[in-house]
Amino acid sequence: MSPKHVVFKKVSRDKSVAVYMAKRDFVDHCDFVDPVDGVIVIDPVQLKGKKVYVMLSCTFRYGRQDMDVMGVAFRRDLFVVTRQVYPEMQDKDKLTHTRVQQKLLHKLGDNTYPFFFEFPDNLPCSVSLQPGPNDVGKKCAVEFEVKAFCGEDQDEKVNKQSSVRLTIRKIQFSPENTEVAPFADMTFEFLMSEKPLHVKLSLPKETFYHGEPVKANVEITNSSSRNIKDISLS
Repeated sequence: MSPKHVVFKKVSRDKSVAVYMAKRDFVDHCDFVDPVDGVIVIDPVQLKGKKVYVMLSCTFRYGRQDMDVMGVAFRRDLFVVTRQVYPEMQDKDKLTHTRVQQKLLHKLGDNTYPFFFEFPDNLPCSVSLQPGPNDVGKKCAVEFEVKAFCGEDQDEKVNKQSSVRLTIRKIQFSPENTEVAPFADMTFEFLMSEKPLHVKLSLPKETFYHGEPVKANVEITNSSSRNIKDISLS
């Protein structure tokens, strides 16, 4: 692997499974979304004949964890898909889609297995409501997670000692369109004036990123007999 390329790694407590991923941010480009890919390294001795699964989930949490009462959690799974990694259901070549996966398979040995997921259409991006200074517990958010675990089947209760959770993000990228500049205009009619007041507000572009200044242009054409004293822009 190149020394400049970062690979994220997380190992279960009993060392039975480990997840390797080249990135944790996956971009929604409006017309397609980056797929989720990586590899899982297993220890056949620690598995003791169990199967290994990998899960991609999208969860919406609409309440803090300390609000969960009587076994009712303030969360809902928006999307969950689980696939069996070991014993493999397909050849490794069919699930290997990136050069990083190929290099990891070559570097980590025979007990390494690739996985690959695609996001469905219309799935929301990662977003969170930042808690206030007096709030405690987990924030309200849409969260994505890759989870690897071992068991007799995928529906049995997961042993935390034999599972790995890796939080990922689905982020949105909106390409800049410099051809169309947004604008709005309005005409005001006054009772005692024959001619109107025309105001036009325009922006240089549609998309602005965090921390970027928003420069607005205001054009006022005052054909009325009224005087303009204040201009407010918000």
